[in-house]
Amino acid sequence: MKKVLLILTLAFFAGFAATAQDDDNDKIRDKMREFIQRRLNLSKNEAERFTPVFIRYFREWRQTLRENKDDGLVRQQKIVDLRLRYRTEFKEIVGEKRSNDVYKQQDIFVQEITKIKREQIRSRKDERPTIRNRSLIE
Repeated sequence: MKKVLLILTLAFFAGFAATAQDDDNDKIRDKMREFIQRRLNLSKNEAERFTPVFIRYFREWRQTLRENKDDGLVRQQKIVDLRLRYRTEFKEIVGEKRSNDVYKQQDIFVQEITKIKREQIRSRKDERPTIRNRSLIE
């Protein structure tokens, strides 16, 4: 009986963690979409048409990153292929120049998020007491 409860508890928490991660991905996706729409000055009509295409693109982009995290060159090639495929869809909505700018703005967004995460890690590191000081605290 204890084993069954343990297995059910672990399954519950694994499902909860996966849901939380999906929520984080959705938040990041939405922030990225808003950032790109704002930077490209999309009209309301363009934004409405852009959103579903961008959501599909974002899902495939994240999946490509996950599936190819160990081989950088293959990952880069698959990202380029993905961008070329979606560029025609973005071009129909926002025009040729802005369809290329979608990816430039995406790269800027990713760079900014990466910078923020590094700063958060650095600030957490600075807040931790050194090993010598930690023994005094404990």
